[in-house]
Amino acid sequence: MSKPHIIVVGSGWAGFYLAEYLSTTTYTVTIISPRRTSAYTPLLASAACGLFNFYLAEEPVRSKTRKCRFIKANVTAVDFAARKVRCAPAFEDDDTISNEHFSLEYDYLVLAPGCIPNTFNTPGVAEHALFMKNVSDAMAMRKLLFDLLEKASLPNCPLARKKELLHVAIVGGGPTGVEITAELDDLAHHELHDLYPEVAHHLTISIYDVAPYILGAYDRKLHSYANTALLRRNIGIETNSRIERVDQHALYIKDKGRVPYGMLLWVTGNKAVPLVNKHLPDVRKNEKGLTRILTDSRLRVYQSQNPDEIYDNVFALGDAADILNIPLPTTAEVAVQKAKYLVSYFNTLPTPAPVPTPFTYRETQLVSYIGSRDGIIAGKKGEEGEGWTGRSAWLAWRSGSVMWTRSWRNRAVILLTWMLNLVFGKEIAKM
Repeated sequence: MSKPHIIVVGSGWAGFYLAEYLSTTTYTVTIISPRRTSAYTPLLASAACGLFNFYLAEEPVRSKTRKCRFIKANVTAVDFAARKVRCAPAFEDDDTISNEHFSLEYDYLVLAPGCIPNTFNTPGVAEHALFMKNVSDAMAMRKLLFDLLEKASLPNCPLARKKELLHVAIVGGGPTGVEITAELDDLAHHELHDLYPEVAHHLTISIYDVAPYILGAYDRKLHSYANTALLRRNIGIETNSRIERVDQHALYIKDKGRVPYGMLLWVTGNKAVPLVNKHLPDVRKNEKGLTRILTDSRLRVYQSQNPDEIYDNVFALGDAADILNIPLPTTAEVAVQKAKYLVSYFNTLPTPAPVPTPFTYRETQLVSYIGSRDGIIAGKKGEEGEGWTGRSAWLAWRSGSVMWTRSWRNRAVILLTWMLNLVFGKEIAKM
């Protein structure tokens, strides 16, 4: 008798956790994703700035100890009646193979395709900005940073040009944008100061956000603290900024005009992938904001034709899905908690299956690094649970970096690298 077949669409936080822990003794598990690795997104900025090597910020889906099947492809359609997914191989450099579509049958389907960066249709962003979703993005950031420093170091580079080349513009004042800013600022004041003494002091960082303040997920006391700390280190904070377009060398901001940059990082939020946005007409989705698949409290997908009916054998989680009337943020923590819930359900699934208990999200502390060994944490500490700041918050954030990776080997290597960095400094120029 063949084992039930579970197809998992996506290899992000939710999809990778399912690949790691679903019982391959009970099920045949297939992971379909355009990426053969899963990035630990909270570690990307640290890796880009040399705190540890890039390979520690991602995990391959294929593994000797992981007995699931991996297919490098995009799911382009789902036939829920026939229980089939239609796929297109994900090889952008090979049009022939990419057009050779195929179909796979499933007994259970888990939709976790994630999201893509939201450019808000701003002209020029897709062509000229860097994003921060995968290790390849972090590598591109580091390469560009050193290219800009080398250009600025040329003896025939005028001062005005040096300042333009070494202006890093970060669009997005949420935790990702602020943490990239913090890591870059630390790098500029230490390693780059020693490696590029003639030009490192010209490196400037600016955060641009359409909101009235940065780190809006925190309460006023904490985001005001972060704002003050960043300004004290001469980091530009340009809130209420509406970017109208981008070209290769400058931002064009409403009421502010042209702002030259050398590097543009765009970390403003999420947008639905084409599968969710266009190719799933039979599933119910939310009507406002980020387009997400709607599920019940047991993560089962609602039908679009009969909005109160669910597909018993189809589940959705991660950034691409949300529970009806219980909206949760698009964070790694939410994705992993939902994945743990689903793994527990599948790995204890008898026949016939009982109705599982509803998923309950356990809220965790929100932590952000703001540079110079300083951080902010929302909640709990203090008489009124107003959170806390300072070195203890930074240590909590840094220790969290170790725990995001699921490999004990990688955790040990990260800790060892940190100790070597403290003694000898970062070897960023050699990486």
